[in-house]
Amino acid sequence: MKTLTTGEIAKICDVNLRTVIRWIERGDLKGFKLPGRGNNRVLVEDFVAFLESHNMPVPPEYAPKSNNRVLVLDDEPAITRLISRILRTAGYSVDVATDGFQGGAKLLQDRPYLITLDLSMPGLDGFQVLDFIRSTEEIKHTKVVVVSALSTSELNRALDAGADAVLQKPFKNQELTDMVAQLSHAE
Repeated sequence: MKTLTTGEIAKICDVNLRTVIRWIERGDLKGFKLPGRGNNRVLVEDFVAFLESHNMPVPPEYAPKSNNRVLVLDDEPAITRLISRILRTAGYSVDVATDGFQGGAKLLQDRPYLITLDLSMPGLDGFQVLDFIRSTEEIKHTKVVVVSALSTSELNRALDAGADAVLQKPFKNQELTDMVAQLSHAE
């Protein structure tokens, strides 16, 4: 049973220690006092529940390992519908972004376990999004499956840039689900 101190929680949430104590006193954050000393402790799962209920980001080290959220990032509505349907049918929770800026915001806010990423998009292209993912501490461990109709050399360039896997359009439904499942069990 892993616990956190009020000081650790204050540091994670970037708030004053007194704020965390008030959260506990008000009953917003479930905590308990150590016998004799009176210091507060909070179970990690109670802390995560508090963060989620207040729409605050959950640090990756405390995120549940059963994260089955996938972000589909593609500017073609037909492709986003197809990939979403395939992955939902396979049991994944799917969200969609249609451009690189929206995708970056959703990655930071929702922290999906995996993203399917098109390379050819207006604004921020897939290579720029991939660079953003790999250079941003909070999301750099996100699994990235590039799904693109570009040439094999461009797909290899994506692998060199940090993609975990590539899938050339058109693809078979089973190829996508197999690839996502394989990456889900890669840890």
